[in-house]
Amino acid sequence: MRLRHKPWADQYMKDNNHILIQEPFEQKGCWKQLFDQQERPLHLEVGTGKGQFIAGMGEQHSEVNFVGIERVKSVIVGALKKVKAKETTNTRLAYVDAEDLRDLFVENEIDHIYLNFSDPWPKNRHEKRRLTYPTFLEQYQHILKDEGEITLKTDNLTFFEYSLVSFSKFGMTLQEVNLDLHETGDETNVPTEYEEKFSQKGQPIYRCRASFSK
Repeated sequence: MRLRHKPWADQYMKDNNHILIQEPFEQKGCWKQLFDQQERPLHLEVGTGKGQFIAGMGEQHSEVNFVGIERVKSVIVGALKKVKAKETTNTRLAYVDAEDLRDLFVENEIDHIYLNFSDPWPKNRHEKRRLTYPTFLEQYQHILKDEGEITLKTDNLTFFEYSLVSFSKFGMTLQEVNLDLHETGDETNVPTEYEEKFSQKGQPIYRCRASFSK
């Protein structure tokens, strides 16, 4: 799908640089300093999309600081609008295409990582691009604290099964495996835009939580 060009995006992003960080790579090791309450846990969403999830999480969990990264400008400005509308102070965004998260975060800087409806890259030749491929897991392990977790949500069962196997082969511990999230009645779940769309069509939403074994 072709994304619409937004000529106002650059100025809007600059005008809201208290939310959308202008030089994200310079924040490496210092992300907590962007928040008033620096002692809070720091949670990261990789591929924040249009921002419904991270804006909702920031509103629901005032005890946590959130960072969402997104590489598509026309998408991140939508997330910026949603976060700004919530008027929360515990959420920051970054428009960045990071090939390696270790360029953005130091070791043990993050408490929790969210992977929401990541591109499943279904063709075998694209396996290395999947965000649960071992090279990505190595990055997560580095930036996560020892007790940190990864939460993954997807509508794609093949990708979900692949991720479970990838986590297990990497030596991770599965804390949760949920094959139909919306049937559990989890009132704490904050849905993404994709999640609402697929769920309304009757598509099960899959979720798992995993941690790195010591």
